[in-house]
Amino acid sequence: MLVSAPGLSGRWERLEPRPRARMLRQVLHAGLRTSFHALGRFVASHPVFFASAPVLLSILLGASFSRYRVEDDVESLLAPKHSLAKIEGNLVDSLFPVNRSKHALYSDLQTPGRYGRVIVTSRKGSVLDPIHLDTILKLHRRIYQMQVMVPATGFNSFNYSFSYLCLPDDKNVCIIDDIIRAMEEIQSARASNRSVPVLRYPITQLADGRQAYIGHQLGGVQGWGPSGAVRGPGTGARGEGVRSARALQLTYYLQARGSLMDRVASQWEKAFCAELQQFAALHPKLGLYPSTSSSLRTDFQFSSVLARRPLLASLGVCGVLAVLCCSMRDCVRSKPWLGLLALLSITLSGLTAAGILNLTGATYNSTYLGIPFVMLGHGLFGSFEMLSSWRRTREDQHVKERVASVFEDVMLRFSGSTMLHLMTLGLAASPLTNMEAVRLFCRTAAFAVTIGYVYMLSFYSSCLVFTGYLETGYRHGCFCRRVPKPDRLDSKPAWYRCLMYTRYQDEAQTTNPPNEVDHSHDHTANPDLTHTHAHTHPHTANNIAAHSHGNVANSTHTHPHPLTHSTVNTDPQDSHLLLGCVRRCYGDWITNTYVKPFVVLLYLVYISFGLMGFLQVTQGSDPSALVAMDTATVLYTRAQQRYFSSYSPVIGFYIYESAPYWNASVQRDLLEYAKGFQRISWLEAYLNYLSDRNQSTNQPRENFTHTLRNFFLREPQFAHFADDIIFAERGQGEEPDVAASRIFLVAKTTENKREEMSVLLDTLRRLSLTSRVRFLIFNPSFVYLDRYAAAVSSPLRHSLLAVLFLLGLSSLAVVDPLVAVWLGLTLLSVQFGVLGFMTLWGVELDCMSVLCLISALGHSADCNGPLLCGFASGRGESRTRWVRVALERHGVPSLQTLICYGAALVPVGSVRSNLTHTLFRCLTLTAGCSALHTLAFLPTLLTFLPPSKTRGHGPEGDGQRQEVECVEMNDSTRVVDQITTV
Repeated sequence: MLVSAPGLSGRWERLEPRPRARMLRQVLHAGLRTSFHALGRFVASHPVFFASAPVLLSILLGASFSRYRVEDDVESLLAPKHSLAKIEGNLVDSLFPVNRSKHALYSDLQTPGRYGRVIVTSRKGSVLDPIHLDTILKLHRRIYQMQVMVPATGFNSFNYSFSYLCLPDDKNVCIIDDIIRAMEEIQSARASNRSVPVLRYPITQLADGRQAYIGHQLGGVQGWGPSGAVRGPGTGARGEGVRSARALQLTYYLQARGSLMDRVASQWEKAFCAELQQFAALHPKLGLYPSTSSSLRTDFQFSSVLARRPLLASLGVCGVLAVLCCSMRDCVRSKPWLGLLALLSITLSGLTAAGILNLTGATYNSTYLGIPFVMLGHGLFGSFEMLSSWRRTREDQHVKERVASVFEDVMLRFSGSTMLHLMTLGLAASPLTNMEAVRLFCRTAAFAVTIGYVYMLSFYSSCLVFTGYLETGYRHGCFCRRVPKPDRLDSKPAWYRCLMYTRYQDEAQTTNPPNEVDHSHDHTANPDLTHTHAHTHPHTANNIAAHSHGNVANSTHTHPHPLTHSTVNTDPQDSHLLLGCVRRCYGDWITNTYVKPFVVLLYLVYISFGLMGFLQVTQGSDPSALVAMDTATVLYTRAQQRYFSSYSPVIGFYIYESAPYWNASVQRDLLEYAKGFQRISWLEAYLNYLSDRNQSTNQPRENFTHTLRNFFLREPQFAHFADDIIFAERGQGEEPDVAASRIFLVAKTTENKREEMSVLLDTLRRLSLTSRVRFLIFNPSFVYLDRYAAAVSSPLRHSLLAVLFLLGLSSLAVVDPLVAVWLGLTLLSVQFGVLGFMTLWGVELDCMSVLCLISALGHSADCNGPLLCGFASGRGESRTRWVRVALERHGVPSLQTLICYGAALVPVGSVRSNLTHTLFRCLTLTAGCSALHTLAFLPTLLTFLPPSKTRGHGPEGDGQRQEVECVEMNDSTRVVDQITTV
């Protein structure tokens, strides 16, 4: 029964005027807590249904994996979805399709649907040496004659060779690289003892008089200087003689019209790689690096295959640590099975989400490897918070009341953090995101987090109910066997007594003196009630009576020495290792006056290194940085960067509207644009043709076009320029106009090839806006470069703004404004640190790192949000005291989450994949920065920065403090509280 001292009834509650916003927050808090309390009672009343229904649903949806499909179009995933480069590419394909080219193709400009490509390197000497040259031509003939059978078995099988699949020229002969023709001329000259024709670089002249660009076909070139001196690799001038070359690149283009031809071309690509592998084994002096149109897709998805076993190992390691984190010395109150059941709940929710996605026709890609870790971090946070709140409830209450109290205490915070996850991921999954891989990842992750939240409310909560009944019946937390009382344990062996150690309820009551407050039962079912009723008792440090009886939650009882612990170790939580360390050691140490300056100094160092990395952020637009290591794509890319980095890819300069080419000023402008480039230009060759014949280059339109069509393009050495000009008919009897044309440009580059290409793209685009001639430039690599930085950073920026907006909006009605401010600053600090340190660790800003940065917002909110709410909810005590309380209540669950989460990342770091390395580094930095803020920076800064702990005092001041104590008295049937005035 409740008895108050006489004369105190009029002063039991002192109501003070509060702002409307705070009153609104109190009303919403009360309503939400009441709702979650009712939900907790409902789940606890039907535990079998809520435990079995999610399992059955997961099993049923798991059968949908027969519809599992992998995304085939990697370009649509990794390239900006809406970019000018894609529009320009479509225009180029409509004007100059690859099938229209009947003379020559440039391997790094035209990328048809199917092709096979190989880089041949000499381990010693030059690829132009007679022995290597003969071997390379032998390889070319073997590839040319190679046949594939489609279908592989059966009477209706047909053999297809390269000559059937290739792109033909105007003579119906397969188009091959110009370097092959040059090498055949050299071989023929050597066989007939003639003088070997001079091979020039990067533009050479073939036997038919045609000039051909071979800069993308011959690499690692050393040229002869004008005086016979040897020049270094890639330093030759235009048309300089080649002394030696370390690498050679060959490309074989295939037609893939229709499903049958596409299937045949796919089989030919596989046979192409197998043939090169066999040839490399027979000729160890040459290095072969193949690449096909499907190599990037295969190697990008291969990361998922490599990560299967490490993901299972991560689950196992995390399960072991989760069991240890849920274990205590007290075998009854220890709940090791809840650690495994938390992982099972996360696994079942992932299986359910995957099953629904399979049924809806969604496709998978390797970026989805980060989704299990998003679910793991959020799910572990919820499970450890619920377990911590359970241990703070009164043990003499019924299990249903304890579960309802846990829901009332935890679910408001857990729902808030889930909303932050959904807000960040949802906005990044919106049409505002221009990167398809980011959009699909965030959409899938948001759906998975939603399913995980539902499973945490249902499956894991029902498991908590079952373990609660085991605890009520004093059964072993691991073996489920009833633990005997101490008098029966005395006759047992020491190992058995250690294994069956527990503290019975009557022991705790006899241990404490009758007139001393037993703080071992100071387990607040809802710590936020202290904040709700802070205006009633300004000096309340821990709401002792609110958790004593669930039906008296609106009454607040105080004690003059809040949150002090008895010297006798009777608290069941003291048998938990991490909680005992935080309570006895770490909480006092981190709030020590002499430690605070070093923590502040550490934070300044953290900000300094983060700023250092932030100023060095680089974008990673190379798709090969997201594939598995030691694959064909990576090896081919390394060889290309090593031997073919002297010149940029071939850039197409497309004049897509009719222009007055006969005008001298237009000719000067076009020649000026191409100045400084290595170029294959029909206009320049035509003007030189006119000058050699003493004809004026400034002619009337009819004469200019007539000479171009009837004389220039019919010369054998200039016939290939017919592919570069499109004529438009005028009236009958009139010469046609040049409707569109193209020029090929190649720029001299250094090691930073992609950065220079990006600068060149921007420069030429700005020039096209002011030019009288309407032109555009295009290369397939521009699809990845064009506005890549904006496309990658925009979802991160939108997600961060969404979180800040949500916090600002919720501060008006849901949370304390200072909590919203602190949480927003913490998220910014964590994000800033992760971005800076990942740059210092060698991680570029690509789509995978941005996905990790987006998920880091929710993860840091999980770790730091409860700590801030717990600190801000207290009133009437010193900041240091409430920091220690917040660390005990919420810092320990965050620490448990970070331990399990960090251990789960370790096996992923061993996967031989660039994508998983980026994932491992970014998520490790996220966990590390969140741990620093949760366990060091925030506990220190909150001891001397707002919010204040002195708000809510009455006008009487400290002298009018009412001191009351709560004394437990044993009844024959129940435990009651008697309140007396001291």
